Amino acid sequence: MMGSKWVYSFGAGHNEGRADMRNLLGGKGANLAEMANIGLPVPPGFTITTDVCTAFYANDRHYPDGLESQVRDALARIESAVGLRFGDKSKPLLVSVRSGARVSMPGMMDTVLNLGLNDDTVDGLAGASEDPRFAWDSYRRFIQMYGSVVLGVDHHRFEEIIEGVKLDALATEDTELTAEDWQRVVEGYKDMVAQETKKPFPQDPHDQLWGAIGAVFGSWMNPRANTYRRLHDIPADWGTAVNVQAMVFGNMGEDCATGVCFTRDPSTGENTFYGEFLVNAQGEDVVAGIRTPQPMSKLRAKPGEVSMEEALPAAYAELLDVRDRLERHYRDMQDIEFTVQQNKLYMLQTRNGKRTAAASLRIAVDMAQEGLISRKDAVQRVNPASLDQLLHPTLDPNAPRTVLSKGLPASPGAASGIVVFSADEAESRAAKGEAVLLARIETSPEDIHGMHAARGILTTRGGMTSHAAVVARGMGRPCVAGAGNVSIDYGAQTLSAGGKLIRAGETITIDGATGEVFAGSVPMIEPSLSGDFAQLMEWADESRRMRVRANAETPLDAETARKFGAEGIGLCRTEHMFFDPERIGAVRQMIMASDEKGRRVALEKLLPFQRKDFTDLFRIMAGLPVTVRLLDPPLHEFLPHADAELTEVAHALGADTDAMRRRVAELAEANPMLGHRGCRLGITYPEIYEMQAQAIFEGALAIAEETGRAPVPEIMIPLVGTRKELEITHAQVDKIARQVFGSAGRTVEYSVGTMIELPRAAVTADKIAGVADFFSFGTNDLTQTVFGVSRDDAGKFLPTYVEKGILPKDPFVSLDIEGVGAMVQIAAEKGRSAKPDLKLGICGEHGGDPASIAFCEGIGLDYVSCSPYRVPVARLAAAQAALGQDADRTA
Repeated sequence: MMGSKWVYSFGAGHNEGRADMRNLLGGKGANLAEMANIGLPVPPGFTITTDVCTAFYANDRHYPDGLESQVRDALARIESAVGLRFGDKSKPLLVSVRSGARVSMPGMMDTVLNLGLNDDTVDGLAGASEDPRFAWDSYRRFIQMYGSVVLGVDHHRFEEIIEGVKLDALATEDTELTAEDWQRVVEGYKDMVAQETKKPFPQDPHDQLWGAIGAVFGSWMNPRANTYRRLHDIPADWGTAVNVQAMVFGNMGEDCATGVCFTRDPSTGENTFYGEFLVNAQGEDVVAGIRTPQPMSKLRAKPGEVSMEEALPAAYAELLDVRDRLERHYRDMQDIEFTVQQNKLYMLQTRNGKRTAAASLRIAVDMAQEGLISRKDAVQRVNPASLDQLLHPTLDPNAPRTVLSKGLPASPGAASGIVVFSADEAESRAAKGEAVLLARIETSPEDIHGMHAARGILTTRGGMTSHAAVVARGMGRPCVAGAGNVSIDYGAQTLSAGGKLIRAGETITIDGATGEVFAGSVPMIEPSLSGDFAQLMEWADESRRMRVRANAETPLDAETARKFGAEGIGLCRTEHMFFDPERIGAVRQMIMASDEKGRRVALEKLLPFQRKDFTDLFRIMAGLPVTVRLLDPPLHEFLPHADAELTEVAHALGADTDAMRRRVAELAEANPMLGHRGCRLGITYPEIYEMQAQAIFEGALAIAEETGRAPVPEIMIPLVGTRKELEITHAQVDKIARQVFGSAGRTVEYSVGTMIELPRAAVTADKIAGVADFFSFGTNDLTQTVFGVSRDDAGKFLPTYVEKGILPKDPFVSLDIEGVGAMVQIAAEKGRSAKPDLKLGICGEHGGDPASIAFCEGIGLDYVSCSPYRVPVARLAAAQAALGQDADRTA
C-alpha cells in the first residue's frame, strides 16, 4: 500500500478531485473539488480519503504508511497558495477540519475550526488582522471545539466559564465582550482543560492537526453516527473522509458573515432563494441556535431584521449568481455553506439539499417542467418511502384550538402527543406505544434516537437550518423550531407559554407547516392528493411495468386503495371478516358443531354475510382483479379462552360450557402457525371453502349485472405444500363455480391459485404450477418458515441481530434477498418453467417496501400488493425499479 494516494488537493488552481469521486473523497470533498473546478471561490485545502478511514479501523486505529508525508505536502501547497505558514508566529495559517462521508450525515460528525492557534500564533493573528478581539475570540472558539470534539471535555464546562466572564463584564451577549474578556475566557478554558484531561492544552499545531484528524475518524463509530447510519441504512464500512481547508473568517467585523442557504425552499420546494446568515459570526453560530440568524433576501425580512441583501449587497449578488450556476451544474437543489470575509465571498460546501417529501415532489416536477431534468429523472429523484409524509392527516382547519405559541415552521406535518423533555424518555415511552412530542431548548446529535421515536419535535431555540430542523425534515417528523416565547424547565419538567403551564405527560399539538403550538389534542383531516403528487404518479405509471394492488378486506380500505391508484386487490384476508360481531356467533356455532351437518347449518347463516362482504369489495373494484384468500388461521383463534368469556359464549349459543371448554382443548395446538390451518382446514372441512367460494361467485355475478363490469375473482388457497392439496381444493372451487353459474345461467371469469409461503412449495413449484393459475408469495409466513422464526416472538432478539450486523435489516420489514428472496426466485423460475404464463405476485408486507419491490422487478413478478396507504410508495418504487432495470440492460 506504500504507493497508494491517500490525499487529494483542491482549490488555488490545483484540483485533483471531481464530483464523481464521492465514494473516495466523501460528498463534501468531492463537491469542494467540483466547485473549485467550475471556478467558484473555494479556499484551498485537501481531502484525506475514505480509504484511510477503512485502513484506520482495519489496522487497530493506525494510519497507513505514506499518509503523514502526503499530508505534509498538501499542507505546504495550501501555505504557498495563501501566503501564510502553519504555526508561524507572525503570519499563521489556520485551517478547519471537517468530516465528510459519501452521503450527507448532518450534525453526526465533528468539526474543528481555527486549528493552528496557540499562545504565540494568536498574537500573530491579532497583528495580521489588526483586531485583537477577533483573534482571541477565534482562539477561545478553537479551544472550545477542540476540547469538546478531540479531548472529550463536556461542552457545558466551557459555557459555564463564558457565562462567568459575561457576569463580571456586565454583558448579556457574546458580542459585547472585549479582547481582554476573551483572553480571560481562553485562560479559564486552558486551566479547565488541563484539570479535566490532566495535561495542558496542545500548543503544537501539527499535534493539533493529527488530533483533529483522529477525532473525525474516531467519530465515524461514535454512538450518534451509528444511530444515524442504522436509521438511514448507511453501511459502516463506507467510512468518512477528512477535509482540511484554509480558514476564512466570518467573524472579523461587520463586513464579514457566515450563512447556510438552499437554492430552493427545502420545506415547500418553491423556487426561491432560502436561507439564513449572521454578520460577524462563524459557521457553527448559524446552526447552533445560540444567536438568531437573519434572512437572506429583503422579501423574507420581518420588521427589525436586516437581510444579507441589504447588509452585504455585493456578496449577496455574487451568491445569487453562484446559486444559479450550482443548480445548473448539479441539476438538483443545493444546500450551500458560505463565508464572507471583508466583503469577499467564499464557498465552503455544496451538497444535494435535504428536503421534505412535499418539497421533493415539487422540485422534481418543477425541474422537469423547466427542462433542467427529464421526466424519468424526476421519477427517480423522489424517495418512495418519503411519500408517507404526504399520506397522513393534517390539522383540521375548522377544529377549535388553543394556541400556546408560534415558532418557525421547520418541518411540515402535524402531530399530537404527550410532552417529554428528554430523548431517552421519548424513546422509552414510544416503545410502549405512547404518542410522544419531544420538547427541547435545542436539540443536538445526541438526541437523534428520541427524535426518531417522537411524533414531532418542538424547540425554543434555533432557526430553519438548525439541527432540529434539518434532522426532522430528513426523518419526516413535524417540527416547530425557535419558539422563543416557550419556556422549558428541565428540572421542573414543565413547558410554559401564553400564560399556560404544561407538565410532562400532558398533551400538546404542533403544526410544522405554520409553526404553531397548541394545548391539548387538535383533530386531524385526511390528506388530499393532487398537483405535483398526481403529476409525478402519472410519470411514474408511464415507466412502471409491475402492477400495484392493495391488501384490503373492508370497503374503507378498498376505497382508500383506489384513491391512491391501486389496480385491484392482491390480498383479501377473509378471516378478518369472521370477527365481525354480527357473525362471530355463527362462526363459533360452526366450530362447536360435532358433525358436517351441524357445520353446514352454521355456514348457511354465514353465507349472506360473506356474499355481502364480497359484493361490497367487487363494487369498488369493478372490472379489476380481486384475490380472495380462503380461510387461513386455525379455528381455535375464533374461540374465547378465559372462563368468563367461555360461559358467556356458551350461553349465547345455547351450548354447554363444559362442552365448549372441551372443544377449545381439542382444538388447542402446540405450534398453531404450523398446525391445522390454511388448505388443511379446507381439506378436512371442505364445507368451509365451499361456502366461501359460493359467496365469491354469487357476489361477482351480482356486481357484473349491477355495473356491467365484472370483477375478476382470483381465489387463493393458503399454505399449500403439495400439488395434491391444490388439486383437491381447486376441484372443490370448480364444483361450486359450476353449480352457481348453472343456477344463474351466467358466468364470470375466475382463476384459482395458491399462496407460496412454505419452502416445500417453493422447491416443488413446477409441480404445483400444473394445477395453479397464479402464485402469490406470502412473504410474511415464508420469512417465518425459511428462518424458522416466529414473527410474534422475533422482537426479543431481531433488533440485536440487526445491531450486531448478523442481519442487515429486520427481514419482516425488508425482504431477506439472500434466503427468502432465493426461495421466491426458485419458485418463480420453476413455476414458469412448467407454465410460462403463470401470474406471479407478492402480497406480504414487503409489497410496500422499496428495496423488496426492486427485487420483485428484477425477477419478473407481475404485481406487488401492499397496505392501502403504501400504494403510492409502491407505484413510485416499481417505476424506479423498472428504470433501474432499463439502465442495467443498457449499461
